[in-house]
Amino acid sequence: MELVVTIAIGVLTGSGIWLLLRPRTFQVIIGLSLLSYAVNLFIFAMGRLEVDVAPVLEAGTANSDPVPQALVLTAIVIGFATTALFLVVLLANRGFSGTDHVDGREPSP
Repeated sequence: MELVVTIAIGVLTGSGIWLLLRPRTFQVIIGLSLLSYAVNLFIFAMGRLEVDVAPVLEAGTANSDPVPQALVLTAIVIGFATTALFLVVLLANRGFSGTDHVDGREPSP
């Protein structure tokens, strides 16, 4: 289970960084989203990965910690709102400049 989560975090992080380095703003926004998903998955995994166990702490037992779960849920909502705001700014910038290139200019061939 931990290996699968570790590989998923690595793939999301690598894909996010690769998309951040692309020249189009939409690709940069998707890269930021993938990086936020990787960080959320990492934080969620820090609360211990256990199967068939109650998700709350009980007296005298060592179950999963609910704080990372609450942090991830909050981060998902904030990330969704931030992505929506970035997309609106992207559309406005494309309307003003006529391109979606990161620096506002198309590269010359």
